[in-house]
Amino acid sequence: MEYPQEVLTKSKKGKIEVRNLVDYGKFVRYDYLDPSTGERSENKVKIVLFNGEDYEEYFIIPLKQKNKYLMLKAEKKGPRKIWNGKEGVEIMELLKL
Repeated sequence: MEYPQEVLTKSKKGKIEVRNLVDYGKFVRYDYLDPSTGERSENKVKIVLFNGEDYEEYFIIPLKQKNKYLMLKAEKKGPRKIWNGKEGVEIMELLKL
């Protein structure tokens, strides 16, 4: 199959590959704070991805190597509120579900 030049890329191994769209949509990303200090309690972030029909949740955990992260699929927790700096807001509302 012929692909436009602008969608082709070269891997670290020198192999030519096609950047192929899997999905796109909206997301919500949040971290965890210690309620008594307001400081980050753990060095992890959670991201909720919404593609217009369904959503997936992942933990993003930094590795010891600089600029390297591990992304682990998390179970769907359903509706819940997160702090936006002023009040608790529903994740599903932020995603427009």
